[in-house]
Amino acid sequence: MADDHIRYDILAQEALRGVMRKVLAEVARTGLPGNHHFFITFLTGAPGVRISTRLRERYPEQMTIVIQFQYWDLKVTEAGFEIGLSFSDIPEKLEIPFSAVRGFYDPSVNFELEFDVKTESLTEIEEKPAVAPVALAPEKKTTSKKKAAEPEVAPAEEPATGKGADVVSLDAFRKK
Repeated sequence: MADDHIRYDILAQEALRGVMRKVLAEVARTGLPGNHHFFITFLTGAPGVRISTRLRERYPEQMTIVIQFQYWDLKVTEAGFEIGLSFSDIPEKLEIPFSAVRGFYDPSVNFELEFDVKTESLTEIEEKPAVAPVALAPEKKTTSKKKAAEPEVAPAEEPATGKGADVVSLDAFRKK
């Protein structure tokens, strides 16, 4: 096979991250339209990720956040986004670069993007024992004018292999 000197794989990943960036920027301006909501999976140890020590200890490899009913201060830049979410009734500010995101899923329209995440810290993650991804489920709807998700940690099962972080399919979140 010929060498890809143009690196179409990298260009495609950047273009798809641009879709996620544009969607989040619009939500930051106008709120979530209709029944749209998002599951965003990211590597917690990737460069530029800023989360509390408490969350990093609980999710040393990756976590999934839900943006649905209760969120605040969503800010989107070219490089990433910031968001306020509550975890077990404790408010947290998260800063997530788009380069750390592994998956973006909108179950309301069954739209999914998966990304390759290449980081220096990925080697460290692969050396650790595998931990299954964690899904954060939204609590019941609120009547608050702030649209968002108040995520609640849902434990995940251990993976069958002892390998490091694997690409996660968001099929588990799809309605069947």
